[in-house]
Amino acid sequence: MFTGLIEEVGKISSVRQANGKLELEISANKITGSLKTGDSISVNGVCLTVTKFSTGKFCVDAVSETLKKSTIGNLRIGTEVNLEPALQLSQKLGGHLVQGHVNDVGTITEIKKLGENYLLYLSLPYHLEKYLIKEGSIAIDGISLTIADVSANKVMFSIIPHTWKNTNLRARKQGDHVNIEIDVISKYVEKFSNNTPGNKNELSEEWLTKLGY
Repeated sequence: MFTGLIEEVGKISSVRQANGKLELEISANKITGSLKTGDSISVNGVCLTVTKFSTGKFCVDAVSETLKKSTIGNLRIGTEVNLEPALQLSQKLGGHLVQGHVNDVGTITEIKKLGENYLLYLSLPYHLEKYLIKEGSIAIDGISLTIADVSANKVMFSIIPHTWKNTNLRARKQGDHVNIEIDVISKYVEKFSNNTPGNKNELSEEWLTKLGY
């Protein structure tokens, strides 16, 4: 589990295909001192496992299912990636609950500079539209962001200078693809709604009472 608060921007230093998986070596200075083999780490919003590490570098593997659902397969040597180690129970939850389970890939349609801030516009796959609400949470390449505006499957975010400078958004451009993870709470709400007796699309007071609400 993660929070969507990026701790460091690393760089891909090696990419290798082997036995149906992708082996990545990532250069990073800040977080490697606390890593150990078997740790979970978010790489551009994808939860991966540390297979080995050394001073300033660590390795992860991405299997076929991960490569199908995310942009990990597009990473090349020198590409900047957002990094976040797994959340510890003693830490503050500064962003929102992020699982590192990417739902699909979105496309950056426009980036505008507005004073010190940036406006980021994304187009998302239509099947994610039902989970999008204004001021709702979403993870973009592992970054916890708040939706400023939404129209169908198009969303807009206002990016503050700190987030822009301390994530790989600073290197993004129109047409780039990004990993999308919707708020897990919205998926649970959908599941509860679909199990409502009598009407699969509407919550009932009787059903909520049975659940103890």
